[in-house]
Amino acid sequence: MPAAVAITRKDYTAVELRRAAARTDDANAARRMLALAQVMDGKTRGEAAGSCGMDRQTLRDWVHRYNAEGLPGLYDRPSPGPKPRLSPAQEAQVKQWVLQGPNLAQHGVVRWRRIDLGREIQKQFGVTLAERSVGTMLRRLGLRRLSVRPQHPRKDLAAQETFKKTLPTW
Repeated sequence: MPAAVAITRKDYTAVELRRAAARTDDANAARRMLALAQVMDGKTRGEAAGSCGMDRQTLRDWVHRYNAEGLPGLYDRPSPGPKPRLSPAQEAQVKQWVLQGPNLAQHGVVRWRRIDLGREIQKQFGVTLAERSVGTMLRRLGLRRLSVRPQHPRKDLAAQETFKKTLPTW
C-alpha cells in the first residue's frame, strides 16, 4: 500500500484551497489545489490524483512543491526562453555601431540595414543572426526604425550654397 502524501504546510485548509481554486483563472493550478484539498480531506493519493486528472506520482511532486513554496508553487513557472547569442557587451558594441553610423570605406555601406549589421556581427563576433533577429535585438536595445534622409557621401556643400534661393520673402 502506498504511503500517504504528507502535506506539512498548514496555511490553507481544504475549504480555503477550494475557494482559491474557484477564484483563480489558471485551470491547471485550480486542478492542483482541488487535488490537495481532497488529500487534506483524507482521500488516498490515487483517488485524489485520478479525480483531478493526474497520476499519483505527479500529485506527490505537486505536494512537495506546495510544501516548499506554498500556493504560488502550484502555478506553472514561465520558461526562461532561449539563451541570447550575443553577450551584453557585444550588444552594446552593436548599439554603438548603429549610433555612430557606418564608414563607407570600412563597411562599404552609407547606412545600416539589418542585413548589413548581420554581416558585420558575423565578421566581428562569429555569430550568425538572421535579419529578423537583428531587428528584434535592435528593438530590445531601444533603437527605432527611423531613417534619416540619405545624403551622398561626396556632396559639395559649397556648390549647394551657390544654388540656394536668395530672393527676399514678401
